[in-house]
Amino acid sequence: MDSEHDESIEDTQHEIAELEAKLAAARQRLQKKAKTETTLVHRPSEIPLTVPDAFSSANHYILLLSDSALPLGSFAFSSGLESYLAHTPRNSATFSVFLPESISSYASTTLPFVLAAYRDPSALATLDDTLDAAIICTVGRRASIAQGRALLSIWERSFASSLPHHAVEALKPYAALLRASNSASSASSSAKTPAGACHDLPPAAHAHLAPLFGAVASLVGLTLHQTAYVFMLSHIKALVSAAVRASMFGPYQAQKVLGSGDVPRMIAAAIEREWATPVEEAGQTMPIMDLWIGRHELLYSRIFNS
Repeated sequence: MDSEHDESIEDTQHEIAELEAKLAAARQRLQKKAKTETTLVHRPSEIPLTVPDAFSSANHYILLLSDSALPLGSFAFSSGLESYLAHTPRNSATFSVFLPESISSYASTTLPFVLAAYRDPSALATLDDTLDAAIICTVGRRASIAQGRALLSIWERSFASSLPHHAVEALKPYAALLRASNSASSASSSAKTPAGACHDLPPAAHAHLAPLFGAVASLVGLTLHQTAYVFMLSHIKALVSAAVRASMFGPYQAQKVLGSGDVPRMIAAAIEREWATPVEEAGQTMPIMDLWIGRHELLYSRIFNS
């Protein structure tokens, strides 16, 4: 019995020794693995940075053209929102009603000109003149021209220095035509003209925003769909900003509106609707929008130019 008991103790001790050896080996492996993982965490990534699309010039200009800080003067215009609030009972004047109407109106009147100018920047002067004739509301015409001339100034003073030569040269004839028109208008207004002389001829160039935006976007490398989307999104952002300043809601609600799924759906629907619309068929789908914009100057007090 004693010999069997001694053998049992020895076997148990031997088993314990084996387990302790395995435990020590496992601890060593764990320490080595922990050191390796720590080294990998602090080691710079070995994945090469080959993402040309994310850092392309076109994507850079998407951010610039969609930036609210782009000095187009959009903050000075409410696109009829302030007049809509003044002419609509407060309990029924909501931004959720005005926004889709404004998007539909803006897309139907201007988006075909954006797309046409993108497809053929050389036709900018003709498209500009056609849009000027198509805009019925004088107040809306002035707002479009003011923002278009601001965009042309941004192109010449800021963008042109970093763009290829052929892109810069593409807009020079139009810019020269616009300056000549301005000079002729100034000269005719200051000069003494005989009675009955025809000195009220319209200028050869106006610099409306829509065709200029399409031409500029084409020359900086945006795709056609990107151009249309940025153009419409910029209009919506300007409307939301105007709504905040008109105390319709606060900045957090403004971001909620922009971040909702309704905005991209409305933009996509507007682009799809106007994608193949020729400029000859572009026109106002919301006539009351022209009335709101046109009556803005008759308001007793206002915070926007138009």
